[in-house]
Amino acid sequence: MIESRILCQLGRVAPCVLAISLSITPGLAAGDSNEAWAALVKGGHVALIRHGNAPPGYGGDPPGFKIDDCKTQRNVDEQGRGEARALGEAFRDHGVRVDRILSSPWCRCLETARLMAVGPVETSWALVPDRAPSVSERLRELKEIVAAWRGPGTLVLVTHAFTVRALLGFLPIQGETVVLKPGSGSAAGADLVGLIAAPEFSTRLQRLETTPPAPRSPGTNVSKER
Repeated sequence: MIESRILCQLGRVAPCVLAISLSITPGLAAGDSNEAWAALVKGGHVALIRHGNAPPGYGGDPPGFKIDDCKTQRNVDEQGRGEARALGEAFRDHGVRVDRILSSPWCRCLETARLMAVGPVETSWALVPDRAPSVSERLRELKEIVAAWRGPGTLVLVTHAFTVRALLGFLPIQGETVVLKPGSGSAAGADLVGLIAAPEFSTRLQRLETTPPAPRSPGTNVSKER
């Protein structure tokens, strides 16, 4: 009964999202991404990640969508899949140890988590947003999960913008990572360390890299090609 109510609510989110800004983030300095990476490398922190790019870019799913049928949902596109792979690669390049990865059961979150390839993915309804977060059992459970984390590695949570908003008061952009230090006395159960921007991913560049060059006509001067 609770899950069917959540499905209904998440499907109706889109109209209200149009009336608000989609990237209201705290005023953080550029160096905060360095601090965020350093915290993840140290371990004992939480990486709260909004799923990769999923057009049209705001909340909600098509009418009549089903939680067990990805084809009926709003899903990540080529850019979103590239962002997920790039983020996972960034975790490995920085030497971030991931001890656990949880994802919302929505397909766009699961695909993001799996394409990161940083560990086995578990699902959790605590990462699903609710229209009434002040009385949400899921939000309470999420706060407990975050506040209790001690590592030694990183806890990765792949979720939705409105879940982050309920926990921290702002909406991250798609593919953005919010790094938290657990166990503080704050209402969220953690302190904000910094933000890591969504990885840059050029679909045009990928197409250029995977498309074979056109054959040259006889007499082409190679030195004049750009």
